[in-house]
Amino acid sequence: MTTLWSTTLRAGGKWSGSIGRGKLIRFTAMNDGANVSLQLYSARDLTERYNMPDTLKAQHTAHLTRGNVLMSDNGRALASIVADSLGWHDPIAGYSTREGTDAKYGKTTYQELRNAWLRSGEENFAVELARNGLGPRDMAPIVNLFSKVVCDEAGDLHFDANHCRSGDSVTLRTEMDVLLLLSNTPNPFDPAAEYSSVPVKIEVLDAEPADGGDYCVNYRPENRRAFENTWEYHALLGLK
Repeated sequence: MTTLWSTTLRAGGKWSGSIGRGKLIRFTAMNDGANVSLQLYSARDLTERYNMPDTLKAQHTAHLTRGNVLMSDNGRALASIVADSLGWHDPIAGYSTREGTDAKYGKTTYQELRNAWLRSGEENFAVELARNGLGPRDMAPIVNLFSKVVCDEAGDLHFDANHCRSGDSVTLRTEMDVLLLLSNTPNPFDPAAEYSSVPVKIEVLDAEPADGGDYCVNYRPENRRAFENTWEYHALLGLK
């Protein structure tokens, strides 16, 4: 399988770009303890974006893994998880903030430390939204790849610090043309006293299109309906 494009997202780094449908996006942790936060929008209509409540409710889950679909607020499949070495990715904990980063790791500023300052997910996403003609009001729920956050019987959330190991990977398949925003910043529930962020390799490859027998399509009945909505959308646009 030919790699169309690749990069390494450094610790604290951010990235955004449009990726056409029918592509694989493979994320690989270059060390233990990776966490990459992502936001996902329809590249053809930026008002359509990943809907966390519908994604979790429709698939009866509080975590994401192979077979799960990232659904849009129009009931379509934006992307699917087609390969996963971890079995659990966090859709609940959200992104880090400036206030939380300062409180946990100590106050840092670009003016003092330049590129060595400690970035927050909120700030990284704000910059990438602006680069794509969007703004703070377009900030959407995220998925934290590589992280496991579990809920105990009392309703408290706990971060699994031993979940991600070097070489772990997860692969998304784009079901629509998407705008992808990434932030390589710590999960806000990570209890580590030091700012833990490790490089993550990102590769884009061609994918076989999903058909009626696809694993993600048939993972749940709600998934099939999301795919049918997506196939109808493309058919009406005259796209094969």
